[in-house]
Amino acid sequence: MRVLVPLPDNDFDVTEVAVPWRLITDAGHQVVFATEHAGVVPQADPRLLAGVLFGQLGAEPEPKAFYRELEASPEFRATQAWSELDMTQFDGLILPGGHAPGMRQYLGSIELQQQIARFWALNRPVGAICHGVLVLARTQDQDTSLSVLARRNTTCLPKCMERAGYLLTAWRLGRYYRTYPAYVEDEVRSALIDPGSQFHRGPLEIARRGTATDHTHAFTVADGNYLSARWPGDAYLFADRFLELLTSKS
Repeated sequence: MRVLVPLPDNDFDVTEVAVPWRLITDAGHQVVFATEHAGVVPQADPRLLAGVLFGQLGAEPEPKAFYRELEASPEFRATQAWSELDMTQFDGLILPGGHAPGMRQYLGSIELQQQIARFWALNRPVGAICHGVLVLARTQDQDTSLSVLARRNTTCLPKCMERAGYLLTAWRLGRYYRTYPAYVEDEVRSALIDPGSQFHRGPLEIARRGTATDHTHAFTVADGNYLSARWPGDAYLFADRFLELLTSKS
């Protein structure tokens, strides 16, 4: 099966891309990467590889190792252009996140949103994690004037976690952890018909993350063919749940 992963040219989250890629390809499926222009070799947020602040707050060792494998893979160096995608040729779609400034190219692309609306209408598995949920919140349903998420249960990067990252680092990195003036959670909530019942924040986590063998501290929300997660700490559970969705549709 073929899973599409759109990316910006720069600044996407290491873990939210590398972990799903590794688990999906290990399960025997194909991952196709797409950027705004074909042939661009995208680059993850370098701070997440080196450590955001004093070597801390970055990706964990295993996802970083996965990312190094990803960089060497042929599919990562043969990106397709968003505008040229035939969405009917994909069995699943994953929308990863990231918070550094380069993400705005992807998070705000009307062209990409139009393509995602076409895929959404196919009723095939869609997964979004962290800021990636913003792409769906901004995507208009083909049959209504509402967001495709308007009637779905979802999570995303919670405001409390986004604020905590900002407060911990603002003295050194400014607005690095604030991609937009509005918090991700606030914009996602505004796309929902009943945010009080549809939005699920999950347990508060700042440091503890899920792993390949322990999902205790991870959290996802599933609603039909749609799966969402909050942050890199959910990436392993997110990838496992997405694979379940993918294989159940085969």
